[in-house]
Amino acid sequence: MSAGNRAGTTDHGGAPGGAPRVAVFGSVNMDLVAYVDEVPASGETVTGTAFRQVPGGKGANQAVAAARAGADVAFLGAVGGDAFGDELRANLTAAGIAVSGLRTVPGVSGVAHIVVDGKGGNSIIVVPGANGEVTGVVDGDAALIEGSDALLLQLELPMEAVVSAARTGRGLGVPVYLTPAPARDLPAELLESVDVLVPNQHEAAAITGRTDPHEALAALLELVPEVLLTLGEDGSLHGRRGGEAVASPARRVTAVDTTAAGDTFCGSFAVARAEGRSPSQAMEFAAAAASLSVQRHGASSSMPSREEVEALLGGA
Repeated sequence: MSAGNRAGTTDHGGAPGGAPRVAVFGSVNMDLVAYVDEVPASGETVTGTAFRQVPGGKGANQAVAAARAGADVAFLGAVGGDAFGDELRANLTAAGIAVSGLRTVPGVSGVAHIVVDGKGGNSIIVVPGANGEVTGVVDGDAALIEGSDALLLQLELPMEAVVSAARTGRGLGVPVYLTPAPARDLPAELLESVDVLVPNQHEAAAITGRTDPHEALAALLELVPEVLLTLGEDGSLHGRRGGEAVASPARRVTAVDTTAAGDTFCGSFAVARAEGRSPSQAMEFAAAAASLSVQRHGASSSMPSREEVEALLGGA
């Protein structure tokens, strides 16, 4: 996509007959997941019901979601020189993701300690590890980003790294998606390079101070040209500057684990838009993918294939 076609952020379209290309610059962690009936209070010890070790990290999760949704994906980030690093790299490779941009740095890989309660809700502690050593785009990264239909970013890397990647995407004419998680202040030098902001309701409120979704959407559109606001079981809300807001419902399912549901939604939405689907069609596709993911345990391990999503939509 050429630099002169920045309107592609709202009128995406991959090459006819070819899979969309997606680059993901972000975090990769090993998720250490404990399942409990109720999350313990401070100082309290409870007995868990299960434990799983699952590759994750918001960046890697979005990469896997995009790959399973049908995109050719390149991942850029870092792992440590430990056993987790080897496993994380192998997991991305097994998903069909190009990992030439995944560097290995001294020390440990990132980990996330996740507690999932009996209702499928979760709380997460992220220890950055190797992710914290990524300070920006390095030689070879721009070549992996160039020509992509979307560049997906999150905030589990140092802010200077995210800004560097966003500016690279902007300079190459690649639509830049930002998931502002974990919630934090967004510097102007980052926002000026973002095309599509993808916050959840909590993150939108943290940025704007508005808890009403429509008010938050309006405030966010003063910062970036396009917003996809995810609302959990209330669905999602999409808006573009100068356009009407579009709401899409969530599918009604019984959730067992909501870990990475937002990443599944974002990765699937970006692929659907790159294929030329309208925002409402892309939201429907992403909602179907997320509904399947929350009915399974784990992060990347819960994400559905394109065939599963299409089958669900075909049976709707």
